[in-house]
Amino acid sequence: MSLLVASIVIMVCIISSRISNRFGVPTLLIFIVLGMLFGSDGIFKIQFDDYKFAEEICSFALIFIIFFGGFSTNWKMAKPVAVKAVWLSTLGVFVTAALTAVFCYFALGMELLKSCLIGAVISSTDAASVFSILRSKSLNLKYGTASLLEVESGSNDPAAYMLTVIVLMLMAGSELSGVPYMLFAQIVYGGLIGVGIALISAKFLSKFQFEVEGFDKLFVVAIAVFSYALPTVIGGNGYLAAYIAGIMLGNSKIKNKIGLVQFFDGITGLSQIVIFFLLGLLAFPSQIPHYIFPAIAIALFLTFVARPIATFAIMTPFKSPVNQQLLVSWTGLRGAASIVFAIMATVSDFYGNTDLFQIVFCIALLSVAFQGSLLPFFSKKLDMVDNESNVLKTFNDYQDETEMQLIRTQVPTGHPWIGKTISDLNILIDTLVVMIKRGKETIIPKGNTLIKEGDTLVLSGEAYRDEEEVKLNEIVIDAGHEWVNREIKSLDLSKDILIIIVRRQDGTFVVPNGDTIIEQGDVLVLSSL
Repeated sequence: MSLLVASIVIMVCIISSRISNRFGVPTLLIFIVLGMLFGSDGIFKIQFDDYKFAEEICSFALIFIIFFGGFSTNWKMAKPVAVKAVWLSTLGVFVTAALTAVFCYFALGMELLKSCLIGAVISSTDAASVFSILRSKSLNLKYGTASLLEVESGSNDPAAYMLTVIVLMLMAGSELSGVPYMLFAQIVYGGLIGVGIALISAKFLSKFQFEVEGFDKLFVVAIAVFSYALPTVIGGNGYLAAYIAGIMLGNSKIKNKIGLVQFFDGITGLSQIVIFFLLGLLAFPSQIPHYIFPAIAIALFLTFVARPIATFAIMTPFKSPVNQQLLVSWTGLRGAASIVFAIMATVSDFYGNTDLFQIVFCIALLSVAFQGSLLPFFSKKLDMVDNESNVLKTFNDYQDETEMQLIRTQVPTGHPWIGKTISDLNILIDTLVVMIKRGKETIIPKGNTLIKEGDTLVLSGEAYRDEEEVKLNEIVIDAGHEWVNREIKSLDLSKDILIIIVRRQDGTFVVPNGDTIIEQGDVLVLSSL
């Protein structure tokens, strides 16, 4: 029964995500609401209050969100803003946590350590929410702000995790003398192990040939989990190691990188569904009125005081434009990591109270609903939208996402292009010769580059996308087939059918024309409407 419910939930969440994008509602908000509908106070009345199980599942899911946050980031785009992003993800987290703790202690009258715990738990911004909104809204921002937000939100969870662990240690009665070594172990062990795993894995993936297609993806899944688990065993920061391993591996020269990015995009989407759905499932909407006032107060303080102070204090010395700083301040969305850390505190022996979780639930709900929904609006109002570029350039699967294709063609004997320069070619509009392979030599062509017999040309062009459905079918030409040894131009084909490629028995491919002769054993690929 549980498998049936789980499969239904995943399908409903995926379908709902498309609907939410159409109406401009953040996808992650839909997951939370669906969790509430399925929960104890919802329509389906699923009884679920196992915080320990939820903590284990969500912590595991967070590994992939953090690893993919690094793996999908294009370092060439992120490098110019990396220093600012790292300061925001470290010092910015500490400043935000400290200011929030002071507010909870003095303004809301909470106990000191509880105030510090709330500040620590909600001090990091949410990578899943930021990535989701930037991609779904195709929202590219000026001054490299999209890359800045991606690096910051992807790398600030380890700092928030360390703060949460420190506060829980203090609640357990541990002395402050143990904190310096704990910080040393978290940062140094986590960082070094992350770098080491990335270097070894990149070398292995670039040379090893997997026997079964898809095993490379499973291997990288194992790398992500291993990069978290190993430093955790010896006291290092597993989330820091996972992020470092992800960003180094994602920007290394490994095989099938785009396929890996797309695979982890799906895994991360599933992780988001799990975390946000469990958040909604654990929450009791009937209890929200009891926690809504402190949650609203903290959310407002975070949005309009703590986050702006931290942002302006860090970015002003870099002479960042004011409109950029205002937008970065607004984009302090709280979500997956805050949820996981709140559940971690709830199941600890030193706190063990569900009120923290309920408060964080309300804060995350408010943050995703209002800050997330209004992010495109404020981006335009602050004149931060960059219409001349594509936000997908900040991700490692840019070639596929931008709907561009690379086509390879060889110049055989007698071809009319032989002896002509690139500028003399009569090629299609919006098509560009981007590279020429001549023996072992690789040539970046210019207008006066001369084409020679035997050259291999690589052309770029925009991939075809349309609402009309184009069907591809394969036909195997056996010995008795009526098309054997006939030219394509002699075939009686429907006007809506075209032979687009011929695969010979020896594995070679032929792009056909009217004079191409079909041979026994050929596999023809036909397109039709």
